[in-house]
Amino acid sequence: MKNRLILLILLGMAASTAVFAGNEHGHAGDTGMDDFSGIEIEEGHDDHGTEGHKHVEEEHAHSDDGHEEKGHDHGDGHGHEEVASDVELTAAQRTMAGIETIVVRRSSLGEAITSPGEVMLDAYRTTRVTPRIPAQVMKRHVRLGDHVRKGESLITLSSVEMAEAQGGLMEANVELRRVKKLGRKVVSEKRYVAAQIAWQQAYARVSAYGMTKTQIDSLIRTGDASRATGEFQLLSFQDGTVISDDFVVGELVEPGHLLMEISDENMLWVEARLTPDSAARIAMGSPARIQVGERWMDGKVVQARHTLDEITRTLALHLEVANPDDLLHPGQFVNVVIESKEKKEGIVVPVAAVLRSPDGDWQLFVETSPGRFEPQEVKVLGTVGDRMLIEGVAEGTTIVGKGAFFVQSEMAKGGFDPHNH
Repeated sequence: MKNRLILLILLGMAASTAVFAGNEHGHAGDTGMDDFSGIEIEEGHDDHGTEGHKHVEEEHAHSDDGHEEKGHDHGDGHGHEEVASDVELTAAQRTMAGIETIVVRRSSLGEAITSPGEVMLDAYRTTRVTPRIPAQVMKRHVRLGDHVRKGESLITLSSVEMAEAQGGLMEANVELRRVKKLGRKVVSEKRYVAAQIAWQQAYARVSAYGMTKTQIDSLIRTGDASRATGEFQLLSFQDGTVISDDFVVGELVEPGHLLMEISDENMLWVEARLTPDSAARIAMGSPARIQVGERWMDGKVVQARHTLDEITRTLALHLEVANPDDLLHPGQFVNVVIESKEKKEGIVVPVAAVLRSPDGDWQLFVETSPGRFEPQEVKVLGTVGDRMLIEGVAEGTTIVGKGAFFVQSEMAKGGFDPHNH
């Protein structure tokens, strides 16, 4: 009984093995359950498995052949596509895109020293309008932001002290005219000299109080004592713009009170603060670039303080910047790049002429014939403002200095090779 039980267990294990083997090779229906020998079942499925495996290999080989054939067709269609290595633009396209070409030359470019900066008024192009005596503001002739000319009336003031000075001048003028008319034979030398001194002192007093020579001469010529009212006008000392006018009509002002500030904003200062080490590498007159948004403006170093700021421990440099388009305004913060004294020689081109190629390399566009351009890879050695020191292109080569992005875009439409192969 025990031996029979063991035999049944062995037959069951053999049947399970046959089922697993059949399922693995796709013959689950042929289990060999009628056989009582596990060996015969194993051998039967090995035969079927071998045939199935051969069949699969044949199908796979056929599939591979088809795949290789299709892959070959695909390669013929796209793998050998011809790509453009240059682009030709018409005169109309170049004009529309603003493309400009330049001939590259060897030049020098110093190390770039960067710093934040603040726009300031040029103190040498700025004047302050203040009264010299206590006075009352009677009238305003210009307003904040107005452009004025040298000698133009700005403010009318009235002063008791001025009225007294004007009256004294008119009295002195009458006395001097009388002694001159009588002559030295009638008038003593002492009286004649006294009359001259009195007139000169009266004239100087009125002038010192704020009247100009033209205003004084006009007052004297009239000889009208009723004009000695104490009113007088403050005039502009220069051409410029009214930067401030901190007063109201009717206000009483003391000597030295700032009524107006006039400045020529066509030229401004930018103050850059540098460490003493950085400042030592910069010379007077060194070129500089000032960045305002996306725009760069030219400037140069014109002043350097000789004392450190007590708080920041930095030295202030003043850069002179032309401002014809009124783009800069006092108090505005900008970025500053100053060229140091240590310079490198090489090919210097505008920053706008050099772009990143599709594979990440730096490149510019060489004009091989009128209107035809091709990319040329270069190496960037340094940048100061909108100027770049490069190598990889010969001196005398004509390149796109402005509008390189348009050329690159047009070339990309033709599927150009970034490596110029």
